[in-house]
Amino acid sequence: MPVKVSVIVPVYNPGPYIEDCITSLLRQSLPPDEYEVIFVDDGSTDATPARLDALAAEHPHIHVIHQENSGWSGKPRNVGIAASRGEFVMFVDNDDRLGDEALERMYDYGVANKADVIVGKMAGKGRPVPVELFRRNHPHATVATAPLIDSLTPHKMVRRSFLDRTGLRFLEGRRRLEDHVFFTEAYLRADNVSVLSDYVCYYHIKRDDASNAGFQRFDPVGYFTNLREALDVVERYTEPGPLRDRLLRRWLRVEMVERMSGRRLLAMPDDYRRALFKEMHAVVVERFGPGVAPGLRPGQRIVAALIREDRYDDLVAYAEWEAGVRPQAVPAGAAWRDGVLRIDLGVEYTTADGPLTVPANAPRPPADGAPRDVAEAASWLAAAAEDGFETAAVDVIVRDRESGASFFQPVDVTRERVPAEAGGTRLRLRATAAVDPAAAAGGDPLGGGLWDLYVRVGLGGWTKECRLGPAPAQGLALPPAGIVAGRVVLPYWTQQYRNLSLDVDRAVKSLGLHRLTPADATVSAETLTVALPLYVPDSTTVAVRLAGASGRAVDRPALLTPVDGVHALLEAGLPLGELRGALWRTELRLSGGRAVKLPLLLRVGRGPGAVEVVRPAPPGMLRRLLRRARRLLGGVRRARTTATTRRA
Repeated sequence: MPVKVSVIVPVYNPGPYIEDCITSLLRQSLPPDEYEVIFVDDGSTDATPARLDALAAEHPHIHVIHQENSGWSGKPRNVGIAASRGEFVMFVDNDDRLGDEALERMYDYGVANKADVIVGKMAGKGRPVPVELFRRNHPHATVATAPLIDSLTPHKMVRRSFLDRTGLRFLEGRRRLEDHVFFTEAYLRADNVSVLSDYVCYYHIKRDDASNAGFQRFDPVGYFTNLREALDVVERYTEPGPLRDRLLRRWLRVEMVERMSGRRLLAMPDDYRRALFKEMHAVVVERFGPGVAPGLRPGQRIVAALIREDRYDDLVAYAEWEAGVRPQAVPAGAAWRDGVLRIDLGVEYTTADGPLTVPANAPRPPADGAPRDVAEAASWLAAAAEDGFETAAVDVIVRDRESGASFFQPVDVTRERVPAEAGGTRLRLRATAAVDPAAAAGGDPLGGGLWDLYVRVGLGGWTKECRLGPAPAQGLALPPAGIVAGRVVLPYWTQQYRNLSLDVDRAVKSLGLHRLTPADATVSAETLTVALPLYVPDSTTVAVRLAGASGRAVDRPALLTPVDGVHALLEAGLPLGELRGALWRTELRLSGGRAVKLPLLLRVGRGPGAVEVVRPAPPGMLRRLLRRARRLLGGVRRARTTATTRRA
């Protein structure tokens, strides 16, 4: 059968970090005879070569190529391309992993849309990944219609015939940004690029030892020499004008302005950031014309202007002020409605001195040029926030704590201007997010695990992200756990910072069921009825398991019916004739087999109607009873031994 996809993995001394990559490649939903994996070992000196050879001996669709160390990933990828047989090639790094359906989904999507390049949704675990690009699917994208230029890492699928037709290959040798050069040209020369955003295809993972190639400190001179090669590609395949300026702006923004901003700049040693600043200044003056910087956000324009004007000390002073500017998202309410968790929140930008305030008659920032000092910069940015307030945006994102997979949720936003004490104006945003557990993961249900809520706020000169929280000082009651789409979803406050998160199919003790008492349950006409502190959107079929001391278990179908938005009524028929003369533990069993113990026991007597709902004895009491029974048993044994001795 023809090979649909060739996965190319350059390998150099990954140690145990390659194991998750291997597992994800073996777990693909695409049949093994429809894809191949080509590991190109670039002179590894650890145990990896032997590990890969053993893997290839076990799996016919896995191949290993060994070569002398080439210094970087470009040559191994090219060697993999030359050896590939697939209709498409997919580039994967040896310390990352794929989603289980990544190859199948990306291949089908690329074929359906006649794409030369397919960009699959990425999740970053400790590593930044594009956000705006994956807000929605882009079946037919270009650099002019979608923010493709924000994604230049190599983790994409490319049509092999496109590579052969264009002769496109990675630059080789010990160098940086070879992926920028490759994919900038690929985007500009492809007949079509497709972006798949409704499934996480690629997990970009920071290693525990932080030894990923992208985290290593680089030589500024060599790095910005290589960066110029990516700029050369843009100039080779575009004409002067707005599109070229927009593409070049990506390198000014990401590789320069963001490195020289706020906490990121301040975290670097002074000598290293001075060396970076020197090289950046040279590139900005040499390569970026007057149309590049004006398209940046106001705060980014300030940093770009300070770099251009060679004002390093003023740049550091501005970074110290800007590091204190951040959004704050305060939860104001949460409730289940129609199977959806609706969360109200208030959002405001703050500075080190308190809420961001727009002074009256503040001067507007110019399209270019740097402020005289930090005070003028702060005034410019406050005015920019005021000017852009009517289009200020709030996004609520649910993010899987384990994998970093992120998904936008529907949000309604209102805006209000509030007079400040000093005569200025505070800019407040209010929002309501709708988190539907049945569709919150890009149209799919939320998977089991912990999901944190983040708020992304675009206002004036900034787009920044923060957690949703902390909980208000006066307290805010959260709704109970809900059973939605066959999953148990528990809203809760995190322990350390009191931020809002969702526990999906993990919580047991914290569901609030431990507070049940016999008064919450009745048995009538062989039907057990219990009022549970759970939310269900509509009648839900479950089961009740009755477990006896002998190990016998009886499963009965049951129904959960909504009562008042915070309670559900559990009803289950009881075969009392089968249960007589025993004590039975009760357990709620949900779809998928998940079991939740109820702190209620059924004591069924031998006579008709002799049934009682009781609570288990507290653990302390059980221990005391057990110790007492052991003492009594020990006394009986000693008495028997004494009697036997006397008889002897």
